Amino acid sequence: MILGSTSIEDLVFHVSNVLRVPVLLAALAALAVVLAEAAALVVELMRRRRSPAALKAAELGAQQALADGDRDLAARQLAAVASSAAMWTALEGILANVGTGPASSNRIAKILADFDLRSTRRLERTRMLVRFGPALGLMGTLIPLSPALTGLASGNVNQLTSNLRVAFSVTVLGLLIGAIAFSISLVRDRIYAQDLSDMEAIASELELSPPPAPEAAMAGPTAVVGPTATASAGGAA
Repeated sequence: MILGSTSIEDLVFHVSNVLRVPVLLAALAALAVVLAEAAALVVELMRRRRSPAALKAAELGAQQALADGDRDLAARQLAAVASSAAMWTALEGILANVGTGPASSNRIAKILADFDLRSTRRLERTRMLVRFGPALGLMGTLIPLSPALTGLASGNVNQLTSNLRVAFSVTVLGLLIGAIAFSISLVRDRIYAQDLSDMEAIASELELSPPPAPEAAMAGPTAVVGPTATASAGGAA
């Protein structure tokens, strides 16, 4: 039993020592990932400068363009408030399905749900790092303690100092990764929720009956507007 217990302990010790380098490399890789995510967040925040007034103006402009039958103009109106490629893709889908039949509301709801799912998937990276960073820090702290204690018992101060330095450094690194990842997750959760709320408001406005075009209302039901009218005027002249 003593031999078996000793063999198991030796096996665990050797496995722990084998994990030392992978854990250190994983901690450095996690730091690089979280710094890249922080830089990407800064870019995202710089693109989000729309105001409630700009959002309302885009809604009314797109609604009026749809009333005139000009979906290209409506798309340009909505593009001004699209803060990301994912949001623009969702807005395109909403615009393509507005007024296309009784099932348009269900299709728009599916588009919004898919956008929410993509946002959640985007948040998974930093949410994993919130737990992954401190876990790596703890592993990187405990693994060097064994050789550090061995150095202490044998009177090898250099071995003790070197391993303790690695242990404490990885601890700080893991906590830093977790703190940055947690902050990024909080901010992204808020801005993605705001994007979803804005798109729900836009979809609700576009699904309402659009107001008649002012030009068409003034000219009367028989008036011809656009290139056809210009061509008719040229022929009459």
